[in-house]
Amino acid sequence: MSSLVAIDLFSGAGGLSKGLDLAGFSVIAGIENDWLSIETYKLNLSKTELFNTDIRLLPPSDIASKLDIAPGELDLLAGCPPCQSFSALRTRNGSINNNDPSKELIAVFTEYVDFFYPKTVLLENVPGISKSKQFVRFCRSLSRLGYHYTYDILDACNYSVPQRRKRLVFIASRSSPPKIAPRDDHTFSVNDALSSLDVQKLSSDPLHNYQQHRSERIRRLIKAIPKDGGSRKELPDEMKLNCHKLTMGYTDVYGRMSWNNPAPTITGGCINPSRGRFLHPSEDRAITLREAATLQGFPQDYQFSLAKGYHSTAQMIGNAFPPPFAFAIAKHLKQSLF
Repeated sequence: MSSLVAIDLFSGAGGLSKGLDLAGFSVIAGIENDWLSIETYKLNLSKTELFNTDIRLLPPSDIASKLDIAPGELDLLAGCPPCQSFSALRTRNGSINNNDPSKELIAVFTEYVDFFYPKTVLLENVPGISKSKQFVRFCRSLSRLGYHYTYDILDACNYSVPQRRKRLVFIASRSSPPKIAPRDDHTFSVNDALSSLDVQKLSSDPLHNYQQHRSERIRRLIKAIPKDGGSRKELPDEMKLNCHKLTMGYTDVYGRMSWNNPAPTITGGCINPSRGRFLHPSEDRAITLREAATLQGFPQDYQFSLAKGYHSTAQMIGNAFPPPFAFAIAKHLKQSLF
């Protein structure tokens, strides 16, 4: 094959695949069971063969047969298994035993590695996965298959993403011990990201121009929060919501981003100020979908389907692997292939 080839096992909206593409990999196949993500992926990465199904129901031999690729030929097998089962928020920092069946998707990932026997492997997930028995089994299985591997908790803000986003990155290679991509000394800020947007394109962008519906009381609350990094803690008592008077809870709720710092982690609730520090630094509104995508590192021309409404699209954006992050990891991993 003339170029480096990869398969993206949990392709989502295409953040990982976009990063791999920028790093010089040809993503020949993606697997995703969410039709909204499939629709978005096709808008941007049309050359990839997509399998719209539950990966647990798709034997890897079916993909190999359709793509005419034999075990050992694949340069990279990559994927970001759904991570909610291992997140600190979902499990209250590990105090709750989460029996979500999606945890077993890591075992399916192992089956794909076993079948395709790729030259390199890349897995991304939330830091909490490192404490799970599923991840321990995954590491042991790859070791038995003859892979050298390493993993670390990395922050996306150290890899050209204008956002603090800690993730576990696991890489493996058949040929030699791989190394994690070095951190970049320069970090990008919210201002770096949002000021790069083309204002003329924004004027006709449905991801940016839509009505944000808030009650009059919430609009007044947002307007009163100090600009550029302000918090609801700075509101006078008479303006605080009753639920916030009873407990501080998550202190970033109804907080503003700061112009000169990276954004907080962009989540599926990124356009809802009641879900985190998602207020615009200076305007009296939540960030828009386009701004959220930009803070995730997607280029401005990347399209996202709105077929299920704004909040479903926000969930899709928040779940994505930031393309610049994926690019940096994949570019460094390529060294293991030569």
